[in-house]
Amino acid sequence: MDGVTETIPRTELRTIRRVISDLRKDLFTDAFALRPVPPLDATHPLVREMPQRFRPYAPWLPHAALTAFAFYLMAVAVEIEGADLALVSGVPLLLALYRPVGAWWLSFGGSIVWGLGITDTSVGGTWPWPPTLFASYIAVMVIVAFQNRPRVAGQMLLLTAGFGFAYDLFADWRPTNSFPMVVTSCVIVGAVVARRSLRETKQQVAVQQSATHEERSRRTLLEERATIARELHDVVAHHMSVIAIQAEAAPYRVANPPEELATSFATIRENAVAALTELRRVLGVVRADDPDAYADADPEAPQPTLATLDTLFAGVRAAGLTVEHITTGAVRPLPSGVELSAYRIVQEALSNALRHAPGSTARVEVAYVLGGLGLRIVNGPPTQAVRPSPGMGHGLLGMRERVAMLNGEMTAGAVEEDGGYEVAVFIPAAAVPEAEAPGPEPSGQAPGQAPGLKKGPAPEEETMKP
Repeated sequence: MDGVTETIPRTELRTIRRVISDLRKDLFTDAFALRPVPPLDATHPLVREMPQRFRPYAPWLPHAALTAFAFYLMAVAVEIEGADLALVSGVPLLLALYRPVGAWWLSFGGSIVWGLGITDTSVGGTWPWPPTLFASYIAVMVIVAFQNRPRVAGQMLLLTAGFGFAYDLFADWRPTNSFPMVVTSCVIVGAVVARRSLRETKQQVAVQQSATHEERSRRTLLEERATIARELHDVVAHHMSVIAIQAEAAPYRVANPPEELATSFATIRENAVAALTELRRVLGVVRADDPDAYADADPEAPQPTLATLDTLFAGVRAAGLTVEHITTGAVRPLPSGVELSAYRIVQEALSNALRHAPGSTARVEVAYVLGGLGLRIVNGPPTQAVRPSPGMGHGLLGMRERVAMLNGEMTAGAVEEDGGYEVAVFIPAAAVPEAEAPGPEPSGQAPGQAPGLKKGPAPEEETMKP
């Protein structure tokens, strides 16, 4: 119990010290430092509503209004009490535009001096704050509350309440307006603090939403890159496997091959197998974040190409989207990576049309042009209700990533004529040589035999590994 009894005073002392430290830091340290009230932002509603010729001066309207209010109070104070009250009422309000905390101290000190120095006033019931000083004091506190953290407003209200309580306690022989001052200042300054806190909260939420959107976009981009890596792995692995098999089979198709040729083919095969091993290792890293992403996919299924677009269109039409397909130019085989990426771009564009323009008509144009492949996917405006989509824009990130990977160009945006959407892509690509293009094998050559090699007998007791 003794330990608990000793801890409580120590905790209270630490709390009191912290409060005093905060008070000194907020209201005493650099109290008269220059902290001018900033002008209104160009996006402020008051600035936007002003006529064009007055708009350059609109940001300074609060400063002009406070200055006019200060001189008005000074004029009224001269009529009520004289020049002394005019100075005590107006000078702190003017100073608050540039040194708000120092202006509050000046107004607070002026209130104390006025309350102690005036034994009788011409206006009954307004002691120790005459009407002009009453309005000026609250206005200064409002400016300070706008410029500083809510803790500062609480400290000012606490000191004001203490000052008013002291006057009520030691000046019971005359009426005071301490209670109206405390209540009015608490209501007005509290409303200012609440509004400022609400605005800061909205700003923090907006920043968090922006950060969340950026994080979501970054994750989508990484996922799309992982998908591209998985797909290209199959394309590259196929070519590397063909190289390895052809390199292993080549020595057996040449009668009495030189030792140097056999060694070269063996080196080629070893390098191809090593490259396949590295590809599998990289793919393992890519799939580490989501190893089950493609667990249901058929590992033996061929990658889609432009030749399988009709199957894609059939599925999209079944989902409710009308699709028109036009192919221009001389159809020719293209590199596997180009065909795969082109297919995925068309697929994503049609998915976006289904998601963001339900009931519309889409038009897919595939152009085999000199030096590459052109894609244009256009959809009309939606004719049905569009459901909210939190992932809007992420499909475009994936398409841009694929196009950038192939050194292509892409544009995407709304169509001004009808309110639809258009995606245009150009991917540079050379035609696949005839020897690599799928088709019938050249005459006199066995299937899978490399061009220019003659079939020869394989050595006894040796078999070709698949």
